[in-house]
This record gives sequence, structure tokens and C-alpha cells, in this order.
Amino acid sequence: MACFRTRPAGWFSIILFISLFTLFCHPAGSVKHKDFKTCEQSGFCTRNRRLADSVTAQGDPYLSPYHIDPRTLKVTNGQLEAIVTKTTLTKETFTFPLLISFLDSGVARVTLNEDKRQRGQIDLRHGSTARKERYNGAAAWALTGDGLKTNANIKVATDEQGFSKVAYGPDNRYEATIRHNPFGIEFRKDGQKRVKLNDRGFLNMEHWRPKIEKPQVEGQDAQAPLTSLEEDEGTWWDETFNGNTDSKPRGPESMAMDITLFGYEHVYGLAEHASPLSLKQTRGGEGSYDQPYRMFNSDVFEYDLDSPMTLYGSIPFMQAHQKGCTTGIFWLNGAETWVDVTKSKSTANSLTMGLGGHVDTQTHWMSESGLLDVFVMMASEPADLSRLYGELTGYSQLPQSFAIGYHQSRWNYVSDEDVKDVDRKFDKHDIPYDVIWLDLEWTNGKRWFQWDEHSFPDPISMNKQLDESHRKLVILTDPHIKSEGGYNIDDELKSQNLAVKNKNGNDYDGWCWPGSSHWIDSFSPAARTWWKSLFPYDKFKGTMSNVWLWNDMNEPSVFGGPDMTMPRDNLHHDKWEHRDLHNIYGLTFHNATYHALLERKKGEILRPFVLTRSFYAGSQRLGAMWTGDNLAEWSHLQASIPMTLNQGVSGFPFAGADVGGFFGNPSKELQTRWYQAGAFYPFFRAHAHIDTRRREPYLLGEPYTPIMAQAIKLRYQLLPAWYTAFHEASVDGSPIVRAQYYVHPSDEKGFAVDDQFYVGSTGLLVKPVTAEGSTNVDIYLAPDGENYYDYFDYTIHAGVGKTVQIDAPLEKIPLLMQGGHIIPRKDRPRRSSGLMKWDPYTLIVVLGKDGKAKGSLYVDDGETFDFQQGAFIHRQFVFEPEDGLRSVDLAARKGPKTADYLKVMKDVRVERIIVVNAPGSWEGQQSVRVVEEGAKSGSTNAPLSWHAGGDGKAAWAVIRDPRVGIGRDWRIVFS
Repeated sequence: MACFRTRPAGWFSIILFISLFTLFCHPAGSVKHKDFKTCEQSGFCTRNRRLADSVTAQGDPYLSPYHIDPRTLKVTNGQLEAIVTKTTLTKETFTFPLLISFLDSGVARVTLNEDKRQRGQIDLRHGSTARKERYNGAAAWALTGDGLKTNANIKVATDEQGFSKVAYGPDNRYEATIRHNPFGIEFRKDGQKRVKLNDRGFLNMEHWRPKIEKPQVEGQDAQAPLTSLEEDEGTWWDETFNGNTDSKPRGPESMAMDITLFGYEHVYGLAEHASPLSLKQTRGGEGSYDQPYRMFNSDVFEYDLDSPMTLYGSIPFMQAHQKGCTTGIFWLNGAETWVDVTKSKSTANSLTMGLGGHVDTQTHWMSESGLLDVFVMMASEPADLSRLYGELTGYSQLPQSFAIGYHQSRWNYVSDEDVKDVDRKFDKHDIPYDVIWLDLEWTNGKRWFQWDEHSFPDPISMNKQLDESHRKLVILTDPHIKSEGGYNIDDELKSQNLAVKNKNGNDYDGWCWPGSSHWIDSFSPAARTWWKSLFPYDKFKGTMSNVWLWNDMNEPSVFGGPDMTMPRDNLHHDKWEHRDLHNIYGLTFHNATYHALLERKKGEILRPFVLTRSFYAGSQRLGAMWTGDNLAEWSHLQASIPMTLNQGVSGFPFAGADVGGFFGNPSKELQTRWYQAGAFYPFFRAHAHIDTRRREPYLLGEPYTPIMAQAIKLRYQLLPAWYTAFHEASVDGSPIVRAQYYVHPSDEKGFAVDDQFYVGSTGLLVKPVTAEGSTNVDIYLAPDGENYYDYFDYTIHAGVGKTVQIDAPLEKIPLLMQGGHIIPRKDRPRRSSGLMKWDPYTLIVVLGKDGKAKGSLYVDDGETFDFQQGAFIHRQFVFEPEDGLRSVDLAARKGPKTADYLKVMKDVRVERIIVVNAPGSWEGQQSVRVVEEGAKSGSTNAPLSWHAGGDGKAAWAVIRDPRVGIGRDWRIVFS
């Protein structure tokens, strides 16, 4: 949401309202850049970039001022400790405790703190009561602990040349070479150099120092030119932006370091930015950005495309990939962070023995405050890296099954009768959906937990109508609380001392949707406990078990604040400054809402659904995100694909964009194409601004309504495949939709492809149409030796490492099936996913060139956590020419609820099997033999019909009603 609306009273309030309305409401398509900092307007970013330039200008060799005192080296339980000493230009020395942890998984963690701040031996300015230490709480929010066990069997050797070498990880295949002077760490796997920290000498931990007032010499310029590595004090002690002054009671405290990734031309991640999947260079030049990638969660509406500008969430995780190996860098810091990306190309020479050159990617990470806490992960393929990152920060939530259906939303459905009417019209036009959403206007004057009694006089009646079709309602709840005497929520927030404080220790008062507002300090355990107490059904009147939540504006967004958020010198729980943990705030509020929904009713424990706009590493454990306030333009449809893919690379795969565009009115063609693309977002929601025309799919008429309905039905048909992909993400961290490089990690031609993708491990390859008037697309097929088959008519396309053109008239989605896969689906259309629960399955067996295929299916109750006690079915389907088609149990463990769940599912069966690329030898065959575990008759026959291909299409066969249970072992024999 992006346009301020309220009714303040009094002339002063009216003048203020007009000023803010002018400030925040402006024509679509024009982000207000003046509201958001550039690197040149950020003191610490400017200082660290300038340091990097100065260091580079020194030439080689450059001696970094940081070195390890070898006398302090100590190794205990898989960890190396030492003291790093910094010597300044004035020959002062400062010490920084170093801890390097070598984990069982092969991940290395490097932490550098500041001794004086750690001991509290500093003085704060302005009488501040803020904490003196560098913020050390990011790990508690981002890390789960599952992957943090250290490897006590590391081997350490220190030589007289000033190097310590550590062999670690599985089979000691990993090696870290720690240079003492200047300090740096080089990482290798299987002898191959992958990463080096402080490779170029950009390490910079701004140590604490007292402010010394320097007398101004008469006639001297206020700011004389700086020389060489002389430090710029201009923004050390305070900093002003857009009329807001940051008091900086601890003075300068940024930390930065360069990290070189050897042999990697392509790096990905750093969500969230509206930029290509393969990250661009940021130091200027043709095709490059001139700004670093910024991570400072902000309310940026109508955002620019192809830009490193910050957006709503921040995940400081970068993935680098080259043929044969993948490397990850996780920079665990919750403060504002900028990342420069440059690439160094080497050419072949006589020393390379005729081999070609390579590209190194050089990165420069800069954070305003906090610890230096960086994880280095080395793997063979992207999938391995996803698992390692997931072991650290947690895997993606396995949502309720309704959450992966279609969501219908706008700002705002105006009444409970309006919601009921939309619900009925979806049924009338035979369009399935699972969730309808209410934006801001459901509230009584922007007061959370209070319904607008005029527009929503009977929310229970509305919820019950939805529940009849197993549909859900999602309503908006933000972290700002209307500041108003007599409003019980605000009264409790203040009386229990649960709000974010300003620098003076008073409740911070800012401006958001309700006008004057306070913010929940969701870092506080007491505040989170209080938040939980507000959601029980008997307290939150008008809600039922089919009502779920949407957390918006949780960057946090503050109208008119610096960078559209709250001041950095605000104070949170335990006196931490907002600057230290800004990027984590959205995660903490999302977490509070998630746990509140777990405790609405004693004995009712359903998997919560909470959508968030702001996020950080670890948010994937809690729900879904969306890409914010996009525009109804073709360019935003195009950008949504790499943005969604990058969320998966960054470890938060339950992602999507507002279908149709939030701002503006899409053409009928654009809306139709967007539904076809949105049907392949992990999070599939249509949403629109309050000032846009109503655009429910049934309103567009012929031919558009039937085409959009067909796209939605395709989503529902493939829900078994989607749910299986979500399950995979929840157990191994893999993206739900996967980029070309992720599926084909050896195909270098696909490393930068970001306009097409695969659905999980299904072999489904989709390339949405994203250009106006297009009736065909060019789709790149990897040289994997397999054929690809059109999903709808089985037209054959050869995968030979080339681009092929596919017809895509308005009514068609370019969707291919890779040979060698088995895809589960359900072919009986229903009004919602809940009504499909007991429907039979269809299996699409797409035979590879070797005549083989395999795939999997995961099923549970789609609502509770009973799957954690074994209440699930996980099957693998395998087709081999000699054995036919088999169903194999993949459940690695049984649980106390396994048997009961299998009894519940005993009548759910496979009703049809379609074999694509069916052998010609089946022509004339009338039946197949079916052998099912536990069947009294031993074996039965099922009818088979074979259909010739021709005209570029594959032959195909159908086995009708083999009557095999989805939860049992069985085999179908074709000869």
C-alpha cells in the first residue's frame, strides 16, 4: 500500500494531512528517490568505498592494518581463537577478538568483535542509554542451531612464515589458510581455491574513539581535501538526511570486508532487489550499476526495475556458481548493508597451458554496525548449498494446502456482503479459489482487532459462508498501533511498556495509516507474549479457524521518517539501537504473529498462514512473502520472474508478485498473461490498489475470463506436484521454482537465464509470455540429451543446448515436460483445494530417451502438524522398461500417527496413468497387469489404450482406473 488516507481533526491536523497527502500520493510509475539514501548520502558506505578506492590506488603489495598476534592463537573443540590487532596511521593499536568455527557440515564461520565495545569500555554521547556493545543478537533470530555443531577433529598446523592451515569438514576435504599479517583467510575444497576474505585489504572495523573537538583555524576551509588513507570524520558523530538527524551516540562503528570468489562469473542472491538473477557489477561502466546493492528494509512503492535499490526485505546470502562447484557467503548482520560487486577477468597465457581465462567475482560488504559474522559454504552443486544454508537458518515452512491455491485480493472489499458476493460469483463462473483477502478497510478507523461495524456488521456469517466451500479469509494486521486514548490495544501497549522507544526512552510516536502511531517492540519477549493474548477467538471477535493474517508495513514503514522508516537511534528491548537490528524487525513481528496464531484455541493447532512484506534470513520458517507494490505494466510482469527465482536462491522460496500489478489498471491482455504467469508463482495472489478498477477474473468477459479460469484450474490440477515441491523445500531447502542453472548446473549457457524456470523436481518447464502482443516465446533447452514435450499436446522439442520457438497464442501457457519425469496431478475440478482432498490422482509418466522415468508425491492432511508424527504418505514412482511402473515408499521413518493416517487414506487411489512417449510396441495391447500390496486377488488387469503420435507429437498411452491405492506399494506390468 502506498497512499496515505485518514481523517485528522482540527485545522493543524488538516494542514498536516494535506502536507502528508502531497508527500506520499503521487502519480504511478515514479518512485521518490529523494526519500531513500544513495551510497553517497550514507556516511559509512561513502567511507568504506573511499577506503577501498584508496587501498586499490596504493598498488601491490598493500599491507592491511589488521594482523593476528600468533601468541594468542588457541584451538578448542573445532574452534580457532585469536586476537586481531589493528594499527592506525597514528600508530595506535586496537584489538578485535577473532573466532573461527569449523562446522561438521563443512561450513566455516568467521566472527570478529571489538574488544573495547565488547567490554563496555566506551562512553556514549548525548546522555544515551543505548547498549555499548556491537549488536550480537542477529544469530538468535536467523539461526536455528541445527547446523552449528563444530567439528572437534579439525587438524591445525602453524608455520614460521605466518600461516595457520586448518583441515576440516567431511573427510578433511576442506582447507582454510589463515594469513597472520596482513590478516586474511583463503578457503579451498578438494584443493581448489574458492574464497578469500580480505583478499584486497578492505577489512575495516571502525573502532570506538572519543569525539575531540578540533579548533577551526581562521581562513582554513571547513572541509579540507583528504589525503591518501586519512579518515573522513564528517559523518562520524551525527548524520542528517531529509531533515532527520541521527545522533549516533556510539560514534562511527561500521564494519566492512572484501570477499573474492575465484573462478565465478555468476553470483546470485542478496534478496530483495528488482534486478536480474545473475547480479550485475556495481562500480559503473556499460551494463553495470553505479550503486552497491543496498539492504535496508524500506517501504518503496512504485519501485524502479533493473536497480540495486533497496526494497522490503533483506537476505544477506550470496550464491556463486560455476561448472562443478558452488559457493555461498552468508553475511549475518541486521544493520543497513551495502554490497559492491565487481568482476576481474583474466586471459589465457603461456602459464595456463593453453587453457582459457576465467572470471573472479570480487565483493565488498559494508554494514553500519554490529559484528563481522560471515559464513563460508563450499559445495558441488546449488542443491547442496541450499541444504547447508537451510541447516543454518531453517527450511521453508510447509504451509497448509490452501495456501498454495489461488488467492483473491484487493484494497479493499468494502463489506461482508461484498465478500459474499465475490465468493458466489467465483462459483457461478466455475473458477476455483481458496482465499479472499481484506486490506486495511476492514478495521474500525485503523484500529486492529476491531471490525468496522458499518461495513462488516456480521463477519462470522461471512466466514461461515466461506467455510462451506473450505475457503479462508486473510486480514491485514500491521505493527503500528493507533495512538489514541481509550483504544484498549494502545492503552495496553503503553501501560505494559511494550512499545519501541525514542532515543530519550519515551514511547516513539510516528505516522502511519492510523495517523499518530506507536510500534510494537517485537524484540521484547513480553511484547510477543502480549501479542499472542490478543488472538483467541473469544477475544478477537469475528474470527474463526478459517481466518489468517497478513503482516504489511513491517519494515517498519513510517511516513515521513528517514528512509521511510523509524530513526536509527530509537531503542528496542535490551536498549539496542534500531540501527543495529533494523533489517530483522520484520522477521520478529512475523514471528510474533505466527506464534500467536498457534495459540488461538486450546487443542486446535493448525499450521499458521502469515504473509509478510518485510523479511530477513530465517523468515522462510514462518510463511510467505510477496514483492510489494508493483505496477500494472508489462515490465513488472517480466521483473517478477527473476525476483521470484532469486527468493528461492536466497532461501525464502514461498514467494510471488501481485498478479495484475498493484498500481494502475492492466489491459485485458496483460491481466490474462499475468494470470498465466502467476499460476506458476509459489504464492499465487491477485491484488490491486484501492483506486483501481475492479478486476476479478469473471469481470473481463470473452475470451479473457475463460482463459484466466483455465490458468487457475491448471494450478489446481497440478496442486499435488506443487505440494510435493513445497515439501521438498521444507526438508532440504531447495527452491520451489528453480532457475535454469539450478537444474542444469553444468550448462554454462544457462547460468544467466532468468525468464523461465522449473517447478520443483517435476521436470515441468514454464516460460511465461511477458511481452505485449506476443504469440510465441523462445525457450532455452539445456543439452541434457532429453526431449521436452508440450504439456497440452505432447509436441516434441529436443534438448540440445539451443533456443526453440514455441507457439503461445493468448489461450496457451508455454509449458513443457522434461523426459524422464513422473508428474502427479488431480483432474477433477473443484471450487477449492479443500474439496479436492479425497479425489483420485492421475500420474503423467514422461518417458526419457532411455525409456525410464521417476517422480515423487508427498501427501498429508494439509492442515495440522501431524505429519511430524508420521501422518503422511511419501511415494516414489519409478518406470523402467523391464519392470514397468512401481510405487515405492519413501517414508524414512514411521511415527505414532502413521497407521491411522494410512487407514484414512486407504480409499484414495490412482484413477488414471498417462504415458507420454509410449513405446510403439504397445500398439494393439489392450491391458496391463496390476499387482498391489495386500490385494486378495494377487493381480488384476486394467485397460490400456495406445495413441499414435505423428506431426511432431509423441505417442501416448492411457491406463484407466488401475485401482491402486496412493498409500500402498504396487506394480504395473506392461508386457
